[in-house]
Amino acid sequence: MKKVLAIILGGGAGTRLYPLAKLRAKPAVSVAGKYRLIDIPLSNCINSEIFKIYILTQFNSASLNRHIARAYSFSGFTEGFVEVLAAQQTPESQTWFQGTADAVRQYIQLFEDWDVNEYLILSGDHLYRMDYRKFVKRHRDTKADITLSVLPIDERRASDFGLMKIDDAGRVVDFSEKPKGQALKQMAVDTTILGLTPEQAEQEPYIASMGIYIFKKDVLLNLLKESLERTDFGKEIIPDASKEYNIQAYLFNNYWEDIGTIEAFYNANLALTKQPQPPFSFYDEKYPIYTRARYLPPSKMLDCQISESMVAEGCILKNCRIHHSVLGVRSRVEEDSVIEDTLIMGSDFYQPFIERQSIDDDFMPIGIGKKSIIRRVIVDKNARIGNYVKIINKDNVQEANREQQGFYIRSGIVVVLKNAIIPDNTVI
Repeated sequence: MKKVLAIILGGGAGTRLYPLAKLRAKPAVSVAGKYRLIDIPLSNCINSEIFKIYILTQFNSASLNRHIARAYSFSGFTEGFVEVLAAQQTPESQTWFQGTADAVRQYIQLFEDWDVNEYLILSGDHLYRMDYRKFVKRHRDTKADITLSVLPIDERRASDFGLMKIDDAGRVVDFSEKPKGQALKQMAVDTTILGLTPEQAEQEPYIASMGIYIFKKDVLLNLLKESLERTDFGKEIIPDASKEYNIQAYLFNNYWEDIGTIEAFYNANLALTKQPQPPFSFYDEKYPIYTRARYLPPSKMLDCQISESMVAEGCILKNCRIHHSVLGVRSRVEEDSVIEDTLIMGSDFYQPFIERQSIDDDFMPIGIGKKSIIRRVIVDKNARIGNYVKIINKDNVQEANREQQGFYIRSGIVVVLKNAIIPDNTVI
């Protein structure tokens, strides 16, 4: 694996994940109360013994840079590194990244200098656990020029993905990007080719690209240099290459979720509380998920009722009820409050005791106040929610922009902004 260079694509402005991506890059968004999205592909790389890793980003990269610097530092006796590359102007390019392929193209001289055989292209906003060593082995065993990681999928979700057809040898022979209607029907295949049982194949008759690729070094360099107009891997580079190059499919038949939207992000986080076995687990000792070490104290729970929930370290919970929720680091919930079906990202710091006791009418401490009800909500970092507040989306609004009031509603989920102040007795 020393001959593999990983390139993680940080994504664009993150409009589908707005407002969580308002003040941070998409890969820097918090997940599971204590991690960042970028920790998932980075941990997969480290567990797969891939230690040369670049992350390409161009929006709000300050917090991502800070997280990477604090969390990922390899020994000076190894070639290993994790480095963020932000969009920059060069004599060859005066523009921002125009797409996934263009992002890699703009740093092609840097990547070209590495003595590697393959480039592993990853996305920064997926939740999954994969051993890339098996992926690379499949690529080398089939002598592929390009290998795509794919998963079988049902008809309901198929039109949201790039679909493909493969022959009996696993070679990709046809592509269609997010087809609809009759075009979708034409992409149905017998997925028993991938090793599925006939029953599974009937339920999942489509092969979807996960947006995870391995390229031979010279193949990627040639494809990026020969046509500057092609800016996206999934839509242009790979479909156009299928006529000339050997493109293989690698089956990944485990949990994988693209959490690029607010609804998908919310559902993926709350699914972590599922018992007895969540679809994705952070409790695998052989393949741990790494993140920044914060050295926080244990969480303190004073006469609380907590069920089907995850509580990160450093929280202070007082005489409250919490059900089917995820509470991030340094979360505070005061007495007689109820938290249900909610993701609270927590806080970046503790407020001193004296400051929290302030009698200033304009001051409100970080966390959830007394006798508040929070239901089906994402509460971003450092939010201040007062006493007797109800955030329950009482009118079942699906979409709303109330930025001046400190919140958005996306797919019926209320998102309280980072650093927002929700005054006492507010009802949303």
